[in-house]
Amino acid sequence: MNSITVYCSASQGLDSGFNDAAETVGRLLAENGIELVYGGGAVGLMGVTAKACKAAGGKVTGIITKHLMESEQGWDGCDELIIVDSMRQRKRQLVELAEGFMVLPGGLGTYEEFFETLVGRLLEEHQKPIGILNDRGHFDPMMAMLRDGIDNRFITEPTMELVHVDDDAASLLKHLIEAKPVEIDPDRFYPARSGE
Repeated sequence: MNSITVYCSASQGLDSGFNDAAETVGRLLAENGIELVYGGGAVGLMGVTAKACKAAGGKVTGIITKHLMESEQGWDGCDELIIVDSMRQRKRQLVELAEGFMVLPGGLGTYEEFFETLVGRLLEEHQKPIGILNDRGHFDPMMAMLRDGIDNRFITEPTMELVHVDDDAASLLKHLIEAKPVEIDPDRFYPARSGE
């Protein structure tokens, strides 16, 4: 695996405990010769991950919109900082440049990116592995929501085979590196609308 897109928060003022896992992710990517592709920000967990990767000798590619250059403070320490016009372009490139995805704690933008990437995988727009780093139980409520969707048959159970959740960064990265593509069997992933 040559590149992983990391989705995570650009918010400042977070509990500093979240920084530890982000730093670990950045360092691990560098140590494994994996390029970090991310949202291009210099602040929040984005900045922590990118700076840790770069400090450990890794390659960092950031993708950010003109509008967010100021609020997310585009990081000029990237090996390449790509500035695009829209979020749609940004998200498309974050997917295209990745060979896998890792989701760290974040807010609305992170959730949006995760769900769009998951739906893209479900619809076979890509076959790249997706991992969630459930640092400090941040994603427990989201996973409970997904479980409720499965229990009520809004989401099929096999959909969760497309996402690997782990609270340990090294273990999650190992899974992403070794992951084999899951075959999308329509009979399992897309049940009859009748529910039968």
